[in-house]
This record gives sequence, C-alpha cells and structure tokens, in this order.
Amino acid sequence: MERFYLIVGHVGRLELLVPQGARLVQLRLKNEPDAEVHRQIARARDFCAVQGAQLVVNDHWQTALDLNCSFVHLGQEDMETADFKALRRAGIRYGLSTHDEDELERALSHDPAYVALGPVYPTLLKKMKWGPQGLDRVTRWKALAGKVPLVAIGGLTPERLPGVFAAGADSAAVVTDVQQAQDPEARCRLWAEACA
Repeated sequence: MERFYLIVGHVGRLELLVPQGARLVQLRLKNEPDAEVHRQIARARDFCAVQGAQLVVNDHWQTALDLNCSFVHLGQEDMETADFKALRRAGIRYGLSTHDEDELERALSHDPAYVALGPVYPTLLKKMKWGPQGLDRVTRWKALAGKVPLVAIGGLTPERLPGVFAAGADSAAVVTDVQQAQDPEARCRLWAEACA
C-alpha cells in the first residue's frame, strides 16, 4: 500500500495535486447534488487512470459501482447501508474507518483492503467525538489488524511521519496539512518525498 494517502474535497484539487506525487488519492465529496457527485467521480476516475494513480471514492459506493471505480472508503455509518456483496462481486476494494475496538472488529469482519484509525493527533478538520488516539493506539491497532494495512489519519504532518510509521502505520492519510498549505503543490511534493 502507498505510504502517502492524499484526501481532497474536489476533483479540481485532485487534478492539481496528483501530478505532484500523490499515487493514492481519496475524493471526499460532501453535500453535493447527485449529478455533481457523478460528474466529479467520473472525471477523477479518468484522470487517475491516465496518471497511474489509485482513486478511492469516499462514501459514494453506489456511484463508484455505477462508474466502474475500483476502490471506495466507507465510514462506520456508510457500512450500515453499503452492499458489500455487490462491491465484492464487482471487484471493488474498500477501506473502512475505525475509532474503537468494536468498530475495528466489525471492520475486519468485512475483509477490508485497509482499516483507518483516527484522529491520531488533534485535528482541525471536523468535530470528532473521539479524542486524539495517539501513537500507542496505532501500535495496538496494527497488532489487532495483523496483515490488513493500517492507515493513520488526523493531524499528521511530515515531521510526525517517522513516529507514525515506527508505531506501525502502513500509510499516512493527509487532508488539512496539504489543503491549508500556502503552496499545496509544494507541500504535496514534500509529503511524497517524506513517504518515499
């Protein structure tokens, strides 16, 4: 699994940043009408195919299925409604979010391509009902996940990467540090180099 996992909120951002070294990128669309979701996912799918990058569609598993995408990411709430059998039949891999041991156990029962743990550090991105998980939790999660790749997310910076990888994470998911950088393209290149 790629060590640098970029998460963006618009296909335009994806097109700007994938050429800077992001080989694994999640398109996380929130509060968009269905037609716009469909348009952005189709465009992202085609762009990533040309760039040799792996697109991961956040939440919108049905659209990913309709558009022959190969990877989705589901939160705990989305797991309630997702048709895992249909995803498996279509050969679509999926990553699943986890925050506590019950969620991890549930996620692992679905045979995911990866499990995500977060927030590892305090995060500005969204209000979370979970406090920062910390590096000890990353180590514990990796022990519980076994061979399933572990994605760390939440408050990550290039400076924190060595500790995150040493704790057992296989991949580092990044949102805010790149999105809020003064020069997102340069920041993305820095991340790609730091994770190489």
